[in-house]
Amino acid sequence: MFLLKFLQITTPIAAPEVATEDSIRLIDLVMKGGFIMIPIFILSIITVYIFIERYLTIKNATKNSNLLINNIKSSVKTGDIKSAQTSALASNTAIGLVLLKGINKIGQPIKTIEAAMESAGKLQIMSLEKNLGILGIIASIAPMLGFVGTISGVIKIFYNISLADNISIGLIAGGLYEKMVTSAAGLIVGMLAHIAYHYLYILLDNVTHTMESTSLEFIETVSE
Repeated sequence: MFLLKFLQITTPIAAPEVATEDSIRLIDLVMKGGFIMIPIFILSIITVYIFIERYLTIKNATKNSNLLINNIKSSVKTGDIKSAQTSALASNTAIGLVLLKGINKIGQPIKTIEAAMESAGKLQIMSLEKNLGILGIIASIAPMLGFVGTISGVIKIFYNISLADNISIGLIAGGLYEKMVTSAAGLIVGMLAHIAYHYLYILLDNVTHTMESTSLEFIETVSE
């Protein structure tokens, strides 16, 4: 009897097997969002494209601005206007075009040069702002599309219940997937577009400041 009790105590008890489930793949989860995921996906592609394209364009607008203004100032001081024009054109930047406008007006009153450069600066900023409004629109539309998916999922749930005349998790699972996936996707895309929109405008503010300071340096050089 003692031996039997000892064997019962010392014999390890087999741990119950835990059922494992394969985690759902991201693509499968996205597909459960239904047709609303198509426009949301398209908006995400547009957001990424506009952000990258505008980011590179805006960063290029004031590339090597310090070197450029120093070269132009040196040329203007020596009276080599042709060299100053060549430097401005060769830079292939927005700030170079603004300075070129001022160089072409050398010899005219300072007020005229300032006005010409200010107008050129505004045109360049408007050009750099191209398509940024689309990001603002996407930031508003994407969450609304997610909400449309939410409504569609709820409708699907009630429709399935009406057909089966009973409530079970299997009936409502499809609608819940569509409801939650589209809501999450719409919010994520909208948030990314919102961040991209404001970040690019921060870069634009820096470009505007650089243009203003560089133009002021040029005007001071011409005035001397």
